[in-house]
Amino acid sequence: MSCIRQCPGQMDIRRGVVSLATGAGAIYLLYKAIKAGIKCQPPFCSASPICIARECPRPGERAWPQEVPIPQVSGVGGPEPVWGGCLGLAIERERHGRDSGELRRLLNSLECKQDAYTKSMILHSITRCVYLLESEASACTNDDVTLVGSMLDDTDNSVKIQALNTLKAFSGIRKFRLKIQEHAIKVLELISTIWDSELHIAGLRLLNNFPLPDFVHPQLRRVMPALMEILQSDYILAQVQAIRLLSNLAQKNDLLYDILNCHVHSNFLNLFQSTQPGSLLFEVLVFAERLSEGRSSPHYRAVKWHYNEQSLHEALFGDDSRLADRLLALVIHPEEDVQIQACKVIVSLQCPQDVGIRPSCPPSHSCFNNGE
Repeated sequence: MSCIRQCPGQMDIRRGVVSLATGAGAIYLLYKAIKAGIKCQPPFCSASPICIARECPRPGERAWPQEVPIPQVSGVGGPEPVWGGCLGLAIERERHGRDSGELRRLLNSLECKQDAYTKSMILHSITRCVYLLESEASACTNDDVTLVGSMLDDTDNSVKIQALNTLKAFSGIRKFRLKIQEHAIKVLELISTIWDSELHIAGLRLLNNFPLPDFVHPQLRRVMPALMEILQSDYILAQVQAIRLLSNLAQKNDLLYDILNCHVHSNFLNLFQSTQPGSLLFEVLVFAERLSEGRSSPHYRAVKWHYNEQSLHEALFGDDSRLADRLLALVIHPEEDVQIQACKVIVSLQCPQDVGIRPSCPPSHSCFNNGE
């Protein structure tokens, strides 16, 4: 009987021991799985465009599915897989003064007939190579840039976006800037006719990366309403790029009126609200300062300009504008660069540019009351 009485207790002990052992085993297996996952290295990658593109996806670019490998095109024949060293090996070769030929192979692949997805991935890979393989990128020719620029005529928006990114990469090399400027009108046309936020970002980043030549100004006047619409959209990255371009254009005497007379929404001053991201607020304030300086310049004041009631000029500098209230609120913004820039705008509104030859700042040029 004592044995029978002790059995339930012993069984409970055994169950506890078994549970403890099982739990410890599960933890150990989990530890081994995690350790194996950390130590696991990706398979040796190929020199194909999809391999290079996977290594380091760039911010602002579209995510591409990684399940579908793309063969690299070799020669003038059909697509045949060509396996070789990955981009890391190409970088290592360049470090030792050797040309890996990676960028040239990709450019040759682009010349062959490809589907839209393949072209996008090849262009993405070329972009990365231009940034990382400096000597190979510098050895490219204007014909290579022209080839990339021809991709802007592709019917697929993804190809256009990747081509814009590649042109921006090439624009960092001085000898290609004149050739890339030839595509500025086409880029402006794409930005103004296709409503795609990622295309806007890619195109505007390119245009902001080099000075726009004077022959582009007529096209800029035509696309000004589109640029203003992008600025008033809800996509922060596109807004920041658009306003940077507009800030640069505001310093051109022949474009200042076109910018100021551009139609804006009734809630345009919402861009100056303290709830906006600091990066956007700062750029908006720089834009306002440059507009204020431009309209105070002797060149601009020599002409009697007329603006429509819903123009940017009326929203910022009109009699009914509430810009002063927004600026005063931004003086106590948490970010210091926003505070400083808000003060700069206030100063530019109070005093015209030629204040040095005037005894005082006339109140007629101020958006602020004497008490303020």
